[in-house]
Amino acid sequence: MRQAKLTRKTKETEILVDICLDGTGKSDIKTGIGFFDHMLTSLAKHALLNLTIQAKGDLEVDTHHTVEDVGIVLGDAILKALGNKEGINRYASFTMPMDESLVSCSIDFSGRSYFEMNYTFSCERVGKFETETVEEFFRALAQHGELTLHFQILRGKNAHHIIEAMFKSFAKVVRDAITIDPRIHGVFSTKDVL
Repeated sequence: MRQAKLTRKTKETEILVDICLDGTGKSDIKTGIGFFDHMLTSLAKHALLNLTIQAKGDLEVDTHHTVEDVGIVLGDAILKALGNKEGINRYASFTMPMDESLVSCSIDFSGRSYFEMNYTFSCERVGKFETETVEEFFRALAQHGELTLHFQILRGKNAHHIIEAMFKSFAKVVRDAITIDPRIHGVFSTKDVL
């Protein structure tokens, strides 16, 4: 089983992530931010990850530190659970419809960290979740997971729908990219290293 359990403690946050990449979508998510919990639960379900995330953060300040630090630890945990990346499909793309929104996500477990998205939210919050932290979460995850990650927001008006489509499309590409193909021997690169 490809799995990892990691913790991170700072003066601002205390994060625990326990992940199994070869799961069934079971999750136990508690960050203190209701909408973020909903998104992480969707991520686990649609990526078929077994995922526990326990986060305590300085929510009296704002949600930024908690959201970003969950991204950091989740990225570290995915990278550790992947091990040497032998046999994985490595990359994937998917376009997710969510009511009026349409979001495309592309990923490459390349060993090179890069993040790009083409959208700025017009509203400040969804519930207590600050919309600007979406970018911080995925950037931290991409950096610490050593992956290339692109989002194209093709259309959408409702911030809840756009963000949910981002998390679900990300889940789908993670599931496809980490799937082991028995035809792939070693890592899926002409360099023989990722």
